Amino acid sequence: MNLVEKNNSVESPQLEKLPVEKIIDLVRQIRNDLVKDFMKGENIQAWFIKNYDKPISKIKREFLIRDLQELLIIPVDLVHYASLIKEIMDTNTANISKGNEGLFYQEIEKLFEKYKY
Repeated sequence: MNLVEKNNSVESPQLEKLPVEKIIDLVRQIRNDLVKDFMKGENIQAWFIKNYDKPISKIKREFLIRDLQELLIIPVDLVHYASLIKEIMDTNTANISKGNEGLFYQEIEKLFEKYKY
């Protein structure tokens, strides 16, 4: 067997699959980073004006911040993020596509909906 045959017969090692726990941790980290961004400065107010055409009152804002802080603590909703988790498992890449970015905003928007009236 010559050198070329030896090189062709060597199997390339497969990339190690990402464990589900790491994928869930990644999703949680991205969600929590987004939540923290909303909790900074006037991001909540800007969201309400942009999406609901009105500002949020100070009292409602404080309750919403409390809800966002609770969201930082609770586990990731596996049903809500199932498609993203499956996609990451199937592709074995930790990239979040533009299509999946909306999942993170949907979860936060559920909280915002409570305070829009």
